[in-house]
Amino acid sequence: MRFFFLTILTMVIFACVIPDPYSSVAPGKWRGVLKLEGSKDRPLNKKGKPLTNNLKMEEVMEGELPFNFEVHYETPEQPYLVVLNGKERIEVRDVKTQRSTKTGEDTIWIRFPHYDSHIKALYEEDVIQGYWIVENRENYQIPFVARQGRGHRFTTLKKTPKADLTGKWEVMFGTETDDPYPAVGEFVQKGNHLTGTFMTETGDFRYLEGTVQDNKMYLSTFDGSHAFLFEAKIMEDGTLLGAFLSGNHYKTIWEARRNENYQLTPADSLTFLKPEYGGFDFSFPDANGTTVSLQDERFKNKIKIVQIMGTWCPNCADETVFLTDYLKKNGKGDLEIISLAYEKHKEKAKALNAIGNFKKRFGVPYDVLWAGSSSKKEAAKTLPMLNHVLSYPTMIFLDRKNNVRKIHTGFSGPATSQYDDFVKDFDVFVKKLLEE
Repeated sequence: MRFFFLTILTMVIFACVIPDPYSSVAPGKWRGVLKLEGSKDRPLNKKGKPLTNNLKMEEVMEGELPFNFEVHYETPEQPYLVVLNGKERIEVRDVKTQRSTKTGEDTIWIRFPHYDSHIKALYEEDVIQGYWIVENRENYQIPFVARQGRGHRFTTLKKTPKADLTGKWEVMFGTETDDPYPAVGEFVQKGNHLTGTFMTETGDFRYLEGTVQDNKMYLSTFDGSHAFLFEAKIMEDGTLLGAFLSGNHYKTIWEARRNENYQLTPADSLTFLKPEYGGFDFSFPDANGTTVSLQDERFKNKIKIVQIMGTWCPNCADETVFLTDYLKKNGKGDLEIISLAYEKHKEKAKALNAIGNFKKRFGVPYDVLWAGSSSKKEAAKTLPMLNHVLSYPTMIFLDRKNNVRKIHTGFSGPATSQYDDFVKDFDVFVKKLLEE
């Protein structure tokens, strides 16, 4: 009788065990961390003076950039990721897993194709551990670890905030250097939760998310290209003093004060045509090696927008999404868009492959030409009629006679409060050119 009871109990236990229907990493919420500090020996902030803010950020681990993502399954064999930054959702479909027959270890590759970066890691049960590797930078990798079932970003603490940071801030980055640069901070705080972005004269820092704990604030973003970490202390006078880390290659100090009326230099006044040049022109190869020139027959008597960009640049991706969508909604007609891609890859084949991946991912219906190196100094040499190449992206508006009518430097994308006004102004200006 005892044997019979044990047999029945064993059958019940095994009957209740549901086999895992997924072949690799567990689905659901994950918390990832990039370990920026100490990931390799290198001087931070090469051009600046020693960093002297000495902020003690006891709520978090020093130099750790957290971000959140979800694992979903297209089929039981094929996982994909959704990276979360505030309102932003980035689907990452290029995910592969493999088990080593020699060691029994499980490996996962998570690729961000048009940014030429990937995560390569080992995984088991609820942990992924490895490196984020940027392919178009030499020997660039940052330790990465992720744990399943964790939905918080920086901390689970809920210390009462010393201030509500919601609003507009006048910001200066690089205050410890001889060449600081201005920005506008836009924050929304709800309890401990903080979202927002920074706008500079060359573009915005896209979707940031974080927390306010007592007199400290934290923000981060990771999208496969940007790896930004912001930490700051709320000072007694209400100003902010903090540090900004970009990957493991750059660190600087930033300061901010409330200023609802603060404005950056207008985007239409930063780049201009040199007076000694009569107009704007270019000749660059497309993906097939065919030279495309502004003088080509198909561009005659049409309105042209020339986009200076790079496939590695998230602000350029945001602007490309906007331009592609604009063409779809308004029809091509007498409007032509041509992108000049300045790439980090020196090899032609790799540069063209990056351009091809970019066009495919965003469904770009217009030419994206390979214009050269992403170095702004080198890019300026290919377009000598401009006073400089200050920002990726930059848009040059040409009328039917190829006269430069406006040059818009940088791009304040959908993460900023300026985006809606930009969309309206763009539409009005383009339609005005088309009516002339």
